[in-house]
Amino acid sequence: MHQPTRLVVLVSGSGTNLQALLDACADPSYGARVVAVGADREDIEGLARAERAGIPTFVRQVSDFETREGWDASLTTVVERFEPDLVVSAGFMKLLSTEFLDRFLTLNTHPALCPAFPGMHGPRDALEHGVKVTGATLFVVDAGVDTGPIVAQVPVAVAEDDDVASLHERIKTAERAMLVDAVGRIAREGIAVEGRRVRIGTSAR
Repeated sequence: MHQPTRLVVLVSGSGTNLQALLDACADPSYGARVVAVGADREDIEGLARAERAGIPTFVRQVSDFETREGWDASLTTVVERFEPDLVVSAGFMKLLSTEFLDRFLTLNTHPALCPAFPGMHGPRDALEHGVKVTGATLFVVDAGVDTGPIVAQVPVAVAEDDDVASLHERIKTAERAMLVDAVGRIAREGIAVEGRRVRIGTSAR
């Protein structure tokens, strides 16, 4: 039996993706466990979820540091302390440094089918463009904005009466399921990233 894959999860808000991972990790057969939860601000529900689950938490606020480089270095140091196999950015609203990304394999989700509609307003941009299908993407974080190698995608149909809120809510539901499935598969089967190609499976270990 492999040791469970160690996850550090980074959050900035309510932590619904974190909760989905915590629920999945409660089953030993899932193959992973959350060893720490970090945030870029205090007093958020994501941290409270971790604390209720008895998981160590940490906060690194950019405003507490004289430079962004100082914040980056401190974040890298505290994450390293928990020896993660995988870092999951679950609604974490800060860009991560190349030094951090070189040190930790980091995954993030985006509420669109990358490379379409990157940035802060994926659902709004999809509606304005008039697409019939959008969705969610799980990707390996790189130095760009929603540009990393794609791990998984899930389609979500756009309804005629959708507004941004209703479409985003359906995307988030699909996104959580995709994230939980992919992280579990990575934990049990391994992952290999070669250029823009990502493989999950026993051959990836």
